[in-house]
Amino acid sequence: MTSIVIQLQEGVLTKFLVWLILLILCWPAAILALVLYPIVWLLLLPFRILGIVVQGVFGLLRGILFLPSRLLRGPARA
Repeated sequence: MTSIVIQLQEGVLTKFLVWLILLILCWPAAILALVLYPIVWLLLLPFRILGIVVQGVFGLLRGILFLPSRLLRGPARA
């Protein structure tokens, strides 16, 4: 759990530093990126939801396909 949080914080910090460099080098592009980022995020949201749904369907199909082999294997031994 902690490593995930650290990775997320590093990603956010990296994005912020890149944006600051862009702000220094070309401030109109940095402001445009700041304005367009939420719009692009909203446009890509349905594809992200579709990816979650497809992953769930594949997980269900995998469970259905492997169910007979799990039943034939018997109970797990400790």
